[in-house]
Order: sequence, then structure tokens, then C-alpha cells
Amino acid sequence: MVLLQEFFAFGISLENWLYALIATLLSYLILELLTRLAVHFAKKRMSVIARLTRRRIDEVMLGVLDGSKPYLYFLFAVLIGAQTLLLPAKLELRLSQAMIVIIGIQAAIWLNRGINMWMEKLVDPDAHSDLRNRATTTTMVFLLRLAVMLTVLLTVLANIGINITAFVASLGIGGVAIALALQTILSDLFASLSIGLDKPFEVGDFIVVDDLVGTVEYIGIKTTRLRSLSGEQLIRSNAELLKSAIRNYKRMSERRVLFTFGVTHQTSGEKITELTQAIGQMIRAISIARFDRAHFVRIGASSLDFEVVYYLQSSEYSVYMDTQQRINLELMAACAQLDIAFAHPTTTLHVASKVEVATPHPDRRTATEPEEEMAAS
Repeated sequence: MVLLQEFFAFGISLENWLYALIATLLSYLILELLTRLAVHFAKKRMSVIARLTRRRIDEVMLGVLDGSKPYLYFLFAVLIGAQTLLLPAKLELRLSQAMIVIIGIQAAIWLNRGINMWMEKLVDPDAHSDLRNRATTTTMVFLLRLAVMLTVLLTVLANIGINITAFVASLGIGGVAIALALQTILSDLFASLSIGLDKPFEVGDFIVVDDLVGTVEYIGIKTTRLRSLSGEQLIRSNAELLKSAIRNYKRMSERRVLFTFGVTHQTSGEKITELTQAIGQMIRAISIARFDRAHFVRIGASSLDFEVVYYLQSSEYSVYMDTQQRINLELMAACAQLDIAFAHPTTTLHVASKVEVATPHPDRRTATEPEEEMAAS
């Protein structure tokens, strides 16, 4: 008993070791209890709010807490218990540095899981998994993860007494050299990130960029691929794509349609008025169309020109063509009912009648012939 009571290790009695063990166990239990309470609170909050609103932050928090490592908690608790002992100053310093390293590792794990989950929810959360911008998501996750890891590493190194000034300077010089060497690739990379975050278009959108017309099929790290109407694949770099004006027809809430036609000059003013009224009635009868105007705009060289404008509450091109076809057929029927003929380019040629000049017969003499010729005959 005396030997046990006077047991020394580093000059510490057995009683102090027992206190350290108790502090270690309590610290570990408290850390585990706090983590479990936080997870339980997050799950309860999600179950209550999920029916009312979409809170992605709750899912991210739950995923981050699930990334807690019990063995890191245990090591941290052991170091807390060791702090209760009277240890040499150098050993206490090393234990404090070890605590900073453990905290940095656990923080890096939490941040890494948080970035992964947040980016999965942030980039196209409503799209089908096959349509997600996986390249952009992967790139952003990699860059953010790299930034987080470097920040945590530098923070840990600075807190354990290592001078990181030279290391940071070397990173800056190396980064400039890499940026200059990979300028084109990096410009496309950041253009891909810009597309993923700003979302001027997404996979499945029908866009027009300069002479490129097609549906977005894939958004990569360097290029974006379109599927044209004729079937071939169109590829353009992301940087060049963002330099041009992009027309996104998928996000068009309604389509403004303007079409013109002409009738013959023989159409009377009364029939023109009836025709414009009939056009308004036929467009208003279409549920997805909103009539704007129909006017007799000009007297052309070979026709009386009309201009009609309406809005189609659909972005689908096939719906637009079906609606325009219906309007054209009903317009033809209305013109036939009003006895109005469509004009076509014509030219009227006015020819003046030819005036014939009488010429004397060669055998017929005139009164103006000389008298000498009469005497000779």
C-alpha cells in the first residue's frame, strides 16, 4: 500500500494520476455529450422545419457534426487530463502544441464535410443527379478544400511556434509562377466557376451564343458542350463563352411574336377594319397567347401591309410553332370569309398605243411633184 501511494512517475504521485484519469474521462464524456445534444437538436429542428421551409444550413450542420471523430475527442481529453499534472515546462509546451494540432485536425474535418455538403446543395439542388454540374462542383470543392487545409495548417504551425513567414512568401511566389504558366487554363477554370456560381445557363438550357445555337449538354472545367438542332456537338471554351452575349431561351417567361402579311390594294377600308378585329378575336381565343396589337401599317408597292404582335406564355419552340400555325390557318379562313386576297409581288406595266404614220404609195403621185416630171411623163 505504501508503495502504491508513493508510486512516482515523473515525480507525480498515484493520487495525482487518478485525478488526471478522472479529468480525462469527464472531459471525454462532456465532449461526447455536447456532440450528441447538438446532433439531436439539429435533427429535431430539421423534422419541425422540413415541412415548412427548406433550410439547407440545418442539413449541413448535421453533416458537420456527424464528422466528429471519437478518437480525437479521446486524445484531446487525455491532454486535458495531463494538464492537471505538474509536468516539466518543456513537456507542458509540447502537450499544449499537441492540443492545437488535434483541434486543427478536427476543425479541418468539420470544414471539409461542411464544404462537400454545402456545395452539393448549392450547385443545382433541384436538378436530377445526371444533370448536375459535376465538373464545377468538383472544382469548387477542391479549391475551397485546398484553401481551408492551407489556412488550418498555417494556423496550427503559427500557434506551435513555427515561423511561417518564409513559407507564405514561397507560396506567393510559386502561385504567381504557376498562374503565369497556366494563364489560359486558369482563365477557363475560373470561367467554369463563374458559370457554376452565377448560373447564366445550366445543363438543359437552350442558348444562342454568336453563331452557336443548341442545348447545353455538359459544363466542364475548360469547355462547355452544346447539342445543336441538327445533331452535332458544339464545343467552346468557357472563357470565350462568357465574353459573348448569351441568349437563354429556357428562362424566357413569355415569347414576343411579331409577324407581318399583306393584302391586295383592292381591299376596302371597311374590310381592313373587320380583318384587324378578327385577328384580335382569334388570338384572344388562344389560352396561352396574349394579344397586343394588329395594325394596317403601310401602303406598300404591291400590298397593304399589316403588322401583328402577341405574347406567348411559353418558352417552348414547338408550342410557338403550333400556335403560329393555328393563327395562320385561322387568318386564311378569315380572309376567305371577307373576300380578301393576299398580295404577292406584282408589277403593272402601262404600254402606250403606237401611232401609225401614213406613207404614200410609190405609184401614187402627189400634187407636190415638179411640173417638169409631169411633162416628161
